[in-house]
Amino acid sequence: MTAPTDPKAGPPSSPPVRPRRATVNDVASLAGVSAMTVSRAVNKPDQVPAATLAKVRHAIAMTGYVPNLLAGGLRSNKSRLVAAVIPTLSGPVFLETVESLTAALAAKGYQLMLGQSGYAHSREDDLLGAIIGRRPDGIVLTGITHTPEGRQRLLASGIPIVETWDITPTPLDMLVGFSHVEVGRSVCRYLHEKGRRRMALIGGDDERSHRRCEAFVQCARELGLPEVKVHLVPAPTTLASGRAGLRDLLAADPALDAIFCSSDLLALGVLIEAQSQGIDVPGRLGLIGFGDLSMAKDLHPALTTVRVDGSRIGEQAARCIVTRAEGGDVGERVIDIGFSIVERASV
Repeated sequence: MTAPTDPKAGPPSSPPVRPRRATVNDVASLAGVSAMTVSRAVNKPDQVPAATLAKVRHAIAMTGYVPNLLAGGLRSNKSRLVAAVIPTLSGPVFLETVESLTAALAAKGYQLMLGQSGYAHSREDDLLGAIIGRRPDGIVLTGITHTPEGRQRLLASGIPIVETWDITPTPLDMLVGFSHVEVGRSVCRYLHEKGRRRMALIGGDDERSHRRCEAFVQCARELGLPEVKVHLVPAPTTLASGRAGLRDLLAADPALDAIFCSSDLLALGVLIEAQSQGIDVPGRLGLIGFGDLSMAKDLHPALTTVRVDGSRIGEQAARCIVTRAEGGDVGERVIDIGFSIVERASV
């Protein structure tokens, strides 16, 4: 029996038309090149002539084509992804490294996947589990301290690894960084040469800052200086913790004549608090930061600080990862980029 037709009902609706997915052949046809050339432009752009690359990229933009990276990765055993783990996205000191790492990888046809671990090793372990399971072509880590479980996972993964922003003669795989111990010692000697004798530290409560602080304190002992006051604050550090740190340190020792901060942001907080209390910097109190952020040179007085070439760290880390991912030999596994004390007006 046929169901009666409702005379008020409109014509039967047609099934929705689903748009056709753009393919590599669509791009090749529009660009006037082969599908193989399109694939090469996507995966190895540095091997494609500039004029051809421009045509292919224009065709990709016109068609909306998105390569199937999963399928390509299965065929080539490469994901064209590199994962980087940094403690915090709010810490400006790491931004240069992330930006240069992104650019250097993109120039070789790789994309960066960024993860934030915080300053707790348990969070890094959870993040590493998720990253390794996705089989990136490389992993860039901040620091050299990992849990035994994290080290085991990384070593067993077979994935090229670059540790950064630190130094050790025994990296997991490769390393691009500098010595926090030498930073601490160098700053202490610098302040001593400037005639400062009653020194203090305001440092973030993380292991890299701890090493700078410990080295500074040890150097001060060797120089026969009075005991160095150390004030630790939660990481990531803030301007407010710099202001509070100066208040607490002066309450403990009003005769302080120099402070080394583990970040420029802390140093800015110290400078603001000093000015609010009428304390002359550098007349009564010398001040040194860490990171050489863009604002450091524009403060009044301009901030003396420790400069680390974050861009070079990113570029070298990218070179190491890409070289290893493509079967090459990086040569030296530990690259010490060093640091410098940028002398300005705050000491």
